[in-house]
Amino acid sequence: MIIMTLLLRDLNTIIRTILILFILIDASNSQVSFSKCLNGPSSSKIPTPSPHFTIRAGRSINEPALIDETMREDDIEQICIIGSGNWGSAIATILGRSAARLPFCNDEVRMWVFEEEVSLPSEESNDVPAKKANLSDVINSRHENIKYLPGVKLPTNVKAIPDLKEACLNATLLVFVLPHQFLPKLMPIIRASVHPSRCRGVSLIKGLGFDKRTKLPVLISQSISIGIGDGFHCGVLMGANVANEVAMGRMCESTLACDYGNDEVNERTRQIFDERLNFRVARIGDVAGAEACGALKNVIALGAGFIDGLKLGGNTKAALLRVGLLEMAKFCKIFFEGVESGTFMESCGMADLITTCYGGRNRKCAEEFAILRLRYESSDTFDPEGCNRLWSKLEQDILNGQKLQGTPACKEVYLLLESRGLLESFPLFRTIYEVSFLGKGVASITEGIVVMDRQINGTLIVSKL
Repeated sequence: MIIMTLLLRDLNTIIRTILILFILIDASNSQVSFSKCLNGPSSSKIPTPSPHFTIRAGRSINEPALIDETMREDDIEQICIIGSGNWGSAIATILGRSAARLPFCNDEVRMWVFEEEVSLPSEESNDVPAKKANLSDVINSRHENIKYLPGVKLPTNVKAIPDLKEACLNATLLVFVLPHQFLPKLMPIIRASVHPSRCRGVSLIKGLGFDKRTKLPVLISQSISIGIGDGFHCGVLMGANVANEVAMGRMCESTLACDYGNDEVNERTRQIFDERLNFRVARIGDVAGAEACGALKNVIALGAGFIDGLKLGGNTKAALLRVGLLEMAKFCKIFFEGVESGTFMESCGMADLITTCYGGRNRKCAEEFAILRLRYESSDTFDPEGCNRLWSKLEQDILNGQKLQGTPACKEVYLLLESRGLLESFPLFRTIYEVSFLGKGVASITEGIVVMDRQINGTLIVSKL
């Protein structure tokens, strides 16, 4: 029995090692002095942290946090959530409970709400016109976001505030969870309102920017840091976190990638997001890897939706996920320095890819896109303009005011790879774009699931650069 136990333990270790080496081998083939090859200013480079699987604010995973609870009032954290959609409201359930529980947090969690008028649920007959009210008033009176997270009660200490300046006033922790297209016009107000010396950020935004001048990807967290200025640091929270399941308290895990230059601040931030029973958060230092995974997995989810629409089954989807993970790792290694292969084994990597490809808005809309395309495949309706119209209609009909993340990310990734002559080295990303926006047949999605010799694959990338 003892021998069998030892063998099983060793087998588990071997399997884990093989998984990590699998990513390392594939990604290392593409990692050659890329900063010299890209012919332009390098993208934001994230320094390589200490060994990946042992980073938990410098402590062992199971060691309790060491935080000084005899602190001055000036050390108390003021949390502000910028965004109040589905995911913003879901994370508010965690942050509200944490603020009430943790001694270093102000009880009140402010949530900035883009004000809009909503219809109140009527308990009377359908013939009675629905009453209207401002969303912020509804959230504060009913403690429920009836439009974006109906049926889930928010903690009573979460306060919806439609005035951005008031919401951010003296905030020490900003949690960004809104479409990144809205950020530029908000930055001046945020910058002028937050705590002048102690404020930091965590982005939950899934996406990448694109610098048309340098033809390089831009991290949203980097854009936030630059937009606020004065040495502002922004980390990210990414993981297998379907918003509705988080809000309902179903156990999941997430990855906080940050380095604020202080172990105590890092650990404080982790504790604010962590709930040991429901929402288990591990901290790493690889901001670029975690954030890029959060954007790229939504592109792969479009492909998964096409697979579901074609009813090709689990084997095909598994192949798509495997190739998708490899292309994600390859992309990150090429365009961001210091990305760790172990990041792809964290919740922000493999786990997030899996859950997004089996649930979530991007897969759901892509499945409907495929079904409608198949219905009219013989016509010429789906030229590029027709594809864009269909995505817009599905977003409007299915998402109740939410936005797709996979479609803009798909466009940005394709534009980047095309500008660098790398499309042949990323057949899955290329095929997903061609089906999504060029009108290529949905059934051609399997053409992007390419099995390549890794050495050949690496050589292709180097030759293109």
